[in-house]
Amino acid sequence: MSAPQVPAGGTYFDTLKKSFKDVPVDAANDNAISTTEFCDAAESLTTLFDVLGSVAFKPVKGDMTGNITKIRTRQSEAPAESATLQSLVQNELKAKKHTATEGLVWLNRGLDFTAQALRQNVSNPTEELSNSFRAAYGETLKPHHSFMVKPIFSAAMSATPYRKDFYAKMGDDKAKVDQELEVWLSSLEKIVATLKDFLGRKENKW
Repeated sequence: MSAPQVPAGGTYFDTLKKSFKDVPVDAANDNAISTTEFCDAAESLTTLFDVLGSVAFKPVKGDMTGNITKIRTRQSEAPAESATLQSLVQNELKAKKHTATEGLVWLNRGLDFTAQALRQNVSNPTEELSNSFRAAYGETLKPHHSFMVKPIFSAAMSATPYRKDFYAKMGDDKAKVDQELEVWLSSLEKIVATLKDFLGRKENKW
């Protein structure tokens, strides 16, 4: 897990293949989220765990990457029915399958965990990352994890770097990092909320 190389004068966000702010969301069509761009942005997000730097985050990253693969596999099998995440889910469930849908549920929990951890850390300028990540884990993933998985993820929460070291890795210009983090994070939070609403509907459960 090698951290992405931040260009001189740039930020971590310059290293992303796709940002959540660039994922098309069709407000006129029940906030339909474009599948390809979403998967690219989610995959880009997983490099944040490389910035966090500990091998303890390997299972967290692996879990999210595996769920992205499930969504992409379904998209490649039924491209005409999978242009948006919503249509992918509805068509997969119609076919009496739920592999990608279940993958999306778990992926969205992982995205929610990341968003909540960073939001709490940004909102509390003196709080260490370990506290922010631990609180977010308790709110998002922990209730759904088995007693065997919980210690693995708990270890990752304790292995986060010091706050000052993490933000230094995100870029030299703190003001620029803060500004770009806010744009990226706000976009991520909106997509997570949209998916939570959609996946929580009775007709989208299996």
